[in-house]
Amino acid sequence: MGEAVVAIHFKDMHVDETVKDVLEKRCHGLSDEFPELTHLEVTLVPDGSRHAASGHATGKATEVATHAAGEEPRQAAEKVLDKLRAQLRRTHDKRIFAHRRQAHRSHPRRS
Repeated sequence: MGEAVVAIHFKDMHVDETVKDVLEKRCHGLSDEFPELTHLEVTLVPDGSRHAASGHATGKATEVATHAAGEEPRQAAEKVLDKLRAQLRRTHDKRIFAHRRQAHRSHPRRS
C-alpha cells in the first residue's frame, strides 16, 4: 500500500459520507498505483450552481496539479482524480521509459 498522505478538503459545503469514502478510496488507489507519491490533496469548492475541484500530487521527482468542474461534488472530484491519474501515468512512464531508451541507445550492438 502506498504511504502517501491523503488530504480531502470541502470548503464552504457539506458533503455526504459516502462521497467522502469514495474519494478517499480513489486517492488511496492512486497512491497504491504510484508508490512514488508522498502527498495527495483534493479540494472541492462550490462555484455558483456548479462545483469546482482541484488536485495536487507530489512525490519523488513528481509534482502534478489539475482542476475540473462538475454539477455535483462527486462528479467534479471524479474528473479531477481521473486527470491526476492521467498526468501521473504520463510522468511515471516518461521516467521509466527514459532509462530504457538510454539503455537501448548505448547497447554495444547499436554502435
